[in-house]
Amino acid sequence: MLAQSEKIAGWLTRAQAASLFAEARRLPAGSRIVEIGSHQGRSTVVLALAARSCHLVAIDPFVEGALFGGLATKQAFLANLAAANVADRVVLREAKSTVLRPGWRDRIDLLYIDGKHDYWTLSDDLKWSEHVPEGGIVLIHDAFSSIGVTLGLLRHVLFSRRLRYLDRTTSLARCQLGCPSSRDRLRLLAQLPWWLRNIAIKLLLRVARLFGNSTPDPY
Repeated sequence: MLAQSEKIAGWLTRAQAASLFAEARRLPAGSRIVEIGSHQGRSTVVLALAARSCHLVAIDPFVEGALFGGLATKQAFLANLAAANVADRVVLREAKSTVLRPGWRDRIDLLYIDGKHDYWTLSDDLKWSEHVPEGGIVLIHDAFSSIGVTLGLLRHVLFSRRLRYLDRTTSLARCQLGCPSSRDRLRLLAQLPWWLRNIAIKLLLRVARLFGNSTPDPY
């Protein structure tokens, strides 16, 4: 099943896709999954294939510009869902997550965050967890490969009273709704050297690309 998602452009690795698939697969029928940031649908297809009897809401504004692609990205997203035969299982909300969140009222059984990677957006996206019940899972992509996302985690998860850090699959962090222990907080802090390593590699690759190197980020 994961092979279908790998045909779609995106930054979700095979190991991360397997983790996403496993979490969605555990949900009982009728559960609701919310995905923030869909791009061309790589992770959306993984979630839809894993949770065939669940409600999947994909949130993406499909902003115009070279980085996001706008209408072209949306068309690719819809085409990829159709090719994977999951279009009828996905409800697309074409809006910014920060705009949509204040009016949201429904329970969320699995929250996947892969939206804009700045501190302020990630901070707001974590507020969607208010709709996740005790014991529910929140997955955050690029948690330890982006300065903005990691700073958001340090501010809003490290000191949280209701969201505990569990573990990661490379740079995909897995958190759970529940009262965190000191061990949970230390486990998050222990990821900082790996994060600093990733940032250093990213900077070196950016410099190397000025000279024609095309090596992708390794996380």
